[in-house]
Amino acid sequence: MMNFIEKYIMPTAGKIGSQRHLLAIRDALIGMIAITMVGSFAVLINNLGGAIKGYDKMMEAVFGVNWKTLGGDIWWGTFAFMTVFAVVGIANKLARSYGDEGFEAMLVALASYFVLVPQSLSAVTVTLENGEKATGGVWGLVNSTYTNSTALFTGIIVAIIATEIFVRLSKVKQLVIKLPDGVPPAVSKAFAKLIPGMLTIFVIALVGLVFRLYLSDGVYFNDWLNSVLVKPLTNAADSLPFAIGIAFFIHFFWVLGLHGPNILGGITTPLFTALGNENIDLAAKGVQDWDKYNVMAGPFFDAFVFLGGSGATLGLIISMILVNRKRNKQMIALGGAPGIFQINEPVLFGMPIVLNPMWFIPFIGTPIVLTITSYLSISWGLVHPVTTNIPWVTPAIVGGWLSTGGHISGAILAAANLVISILIYIPFVVMQERIDIRKIKEASNNQSASM
Repeated sequence: MMNFIEKYIMPTAGKIGSQRHLLAIRDALIGMIAITMVGSFAVLINNLGGAIKGYDKMMEAVFGVNWKTLGGDIWWGTFAFMTVFAVVGIANKLARSYGDEGFEAMLVALASYFVLVPQSLSAVTVTLENGEKATGGVWGLVNSTYTNSTALFTGIIVAIIATEIFVRLSKVKQLVIKLPDGVPPAVSKAFAKLIPGMLTIFVIALVGLVFRLYLSDGVYFNDWLNSVLVKPLTNAADSLPFAIGIAFFIHFFWVLGLHGPNILGGITTPLFTALGNENIDLAAKGVQDWDKYNVMAGPFFDAFVFLGGSGATLGLIISMILVNRKRNKQMIALGGAPGIFQINEPVLFGMPIVLNPMWFIPFIGTPIVLTITSYLSISWGLVHPVTTNIPWVTPAIVGGWLSTGGHISGAILAAANLVISILIYIPFVVMQERIDIRKIKEASNNQSASM
């Protein structure tokens, strides 16, 4: 079995984990954490009134009737432009993976994205000096659905394609403009990639025009992609079978010694980010109908499944404390404090859990059980949906409370899941202790026999 895994599964998993496009997507979205965090907390602060009685009146008394303006401005500057940030970040990361500086690539990718975005004409009524009102049209407006997370998948695709074209054209010597040595380096570098940048934008714009004229009946690329791919994909992602599959494969890779979240991050991060941002937008609008929210949104796994890290190993640490604190004191000391903040590498490699058949069942089975309980609790309306991004190092239970917008139901679910993880791990801790005792006795007997 191990030979099969080492020969066929581990090389494939390693290739997936190091695939440059998936890495660029994952790293760019993770790099946007400051933007998503401040936007999430702005929405949280503006909407805590739904969880805390009298909160809105208190805030109004302290900061005035327009106290939500600041939070609204922060939301507008963060989540309203998530796709724009993603295009820039992915293009930069991908270009750098090819040895390019990335600056020109991200600007070209951003321009390439906007040439595919429809402009709209909006009627505007203004009051003239004589008091009369005149109505006219304003051209060039862009709907926010093309800049927020609704268009995230379009932005990812365009960023990758535009960067690939630009990087490859930049390596064609005939397209590189070389200026004399006396020209400042910044100017020289800009002109060196002038033609590749222009060609990339022209090609993307031409393809977009041909697509609208002959393939999509005038529908722009983002709208077409949403109808044929993104909606079905996100609906599949926001399902219990998909959630169970992700929980299984993340931990299956871990027991092989491979970083499961990193391997699958290029696939799961954009999906869960888009679902999470939809929830945050609904919360920002004050939507109270929980059925309209996504379940597998944003930090769902961090808040309710990865309690103490992958495998919910905080439950393992507590189990060792309950079974035999003295015998397990070294591992408890090593993994306890980091586990509170969702860091569990000391446990994974110290027990060890990695490549240890003894721990395969609880390490993979526990998160699957917690995924099922969490998904059903939210989908049945027992727990408030995830409406806030949280850092992955947020302690268990606190993360459940924060991620649900300050609802106690989130904390209760996280606490219940922690208890479930303890109950699952305890029999295996007892079993491991008995195995260790037997090995010590056998070693002692062999030593006595040899004497």
